[in-house]
Amino acid sequence: MLLSGRRARWRNEAQEAARHGYRTLDRRLPVSEAARELLRKAFPDHWSFLLGELALYSFAVLLLTGVYLTLFFEPSMAQTVYTGSYAPLRGTPMSQAYASALDISFDVRGGLLMRQTHHWAALVFLASIAVHMLRIFFTGAFRRPREANWMVGVTLFLLATVEGFSGYSLPDDLLSGTGLRITEGIMLSVPVIGTYLAFFAFGGEYPGEDVIPRLYSLHILLVPGLLVGLIVLHLFLIVYHKHTQWASPGRTNRNVAGKPFFPQYAAKSAGLFFAVAGVLVLAGGLVQINPVWAYGPYRPDKVSFGSQPDWYVGFLEGSLRLMPGAETTVAGHTVAWNPLVPALLLPAAMFLALYAYPFFERWITHDPGEHHLCDRPRDHPVRTGLGAAGITFYAVLLAAGGQDVLSHTLRIPLEGLVWFLRVALFLAPVLVFAVTKRLCLALRERDAERLAEGEPTGQVRQSVEGGFQPSHRQLSPHERGVLRARARQVPRPLEPGPRGRRARRVRAALSRWYYRDAARMPMPGPPGDSGDPGELERAGTRE
Repeated sequence: MLLSGRRARWRNEAQEAARHGYRTLDRRLPVSEAARELLRKAFPDHWSFLLGELALYSFAVLLLTGVYLTLFFEPSMAQTVYTGSYAPLRGTPMSQAYASALDISFDVRGGLLMRQTHHWAALVFLASIAVHMLRIFFTGAFRRPREANWMVGVTLFLLATVEGFSGYSLPDDLLSGTGLRITEGIMLSVPVIGTYLAFFAFGGEYPGEDVIPRLYSLHILLVPGLLVGLIVLHLFLIVYHKHTQWASPGRTNRNVAGKPFFPQYAAKSAGLFFAVAGVLVLAGGLVQINPVWAYGPYRPDKVSFGSQPDWYVGFLEGSLRLMPGAETTVAGHTVAWNPLVPALLLPAAMFLALYAYPFFERWITHDPGEHHLCDRPRDHPVRTGLGAAGITFYAVLLAAGGQDVLSHTLRIPLEGLVWFLRVALFLAPVLVFAVTKRLCLALRERDAERLAEGEPTGQVRQSVEGGFQPSHRQLSPHERGVLRARARQVPRPLEPGPRGRRARRVRAALSRWYYRDAARMPMPGPPGDSGDPGELERAGTRE
């Protein structure tokens, strides 16, 4: 009885303290208003909108496991002799960074689980960002007013790549050391200032003494801080601009149909977090990844066979292997085009294209309106084809990064495989673009037929005259509304004016190329005949 009375008193005191703290904050900050707006915010109920949360929760696992690993890792390149539990390397000279990585794997309780979970979380973090960006691109969710948020997302992917590479290089094993050796060669290829960059990064002649401590500071302090800040900015912009949503009857550019944040969406999101954390921990405990003890300590005179980086930097490895060796001497300075072009200019061009695409599409379409409804990829054949071509280009480079392994496994001559990949790097994206565009146009034509005739049932009826006709089922109002939610795509005409005629001609030509085939396709019918009052707004025109 006495114990229950104390519990009741403690509970009342805690509730009173919470109310007092809330009132104190509310007097100084807009806590009530912000909480009320957040709790009643609607979130679209579709699985594709959880891809961003998958990246967020894998990043949370990265932070938790990374804090644990920092307690035991020694970021030093000072030489020591290994005396730990792993017998095959006992008595081997190595850096303290590699020795501490071995200690974490074999002597620290839970260390191997944390290290492997951390590595798996890094791979999932980058993969989920990439898939999330593809969803944004193919559905047109980067358009106004979300151009700034798209640029934040691209920057997040770039910083996550840097973060992954810096963490991958910290153990100072033979595999990561090979990657650092390639990085030094890339730095040296920069004209005029390349040697200064390499000396600064490595603290002198390669391999130097400072690269691991500097990568460690970059990995645990600078880049994570930038990532956290950009993630907060990204979430703020999502809340400010509201979510995009898939088109259907009742959904317009002025509303969001979905579940409220609390309690429905909060419960689903919390379940996703525990599911992601559980799967990553299971992978860390059951699926071996990056066994640094099998590679041995790094030595500049050795390279392990089949050295492959993680997938997010594998395309750089492939570009380096496909680029022929070429040099040019300019004013006494030698310009090594490999690795300058494949390792510096090519990634810069790829990220520049990602940053610029929203503005490029807006420039050629002259579409100043706001868009809160997602496009179906088939409704924008050129955009979908460009995305598929970009994925193909990246896939060829990724395959080229493992050309030695492919040659050995498939028993294909290495030289022939290299030339095949060089040709495929330029032809495969063009072929994939053409095929993807044709598929999108065919799917759009099929949608028009479904709206006009209905959905085939697979049954054939015989008339009294003896003829056979397939039977069709009329589409539901929801299906008809989804198929009609498509903007009329009209190429931009050549605008009159005395100045900038060349730029206007280029813009008009690009607009015709972008919309020519789509404009010839029949529209699904006049908007509004399905009884949806919001359909007219969704099917607006671009003039």
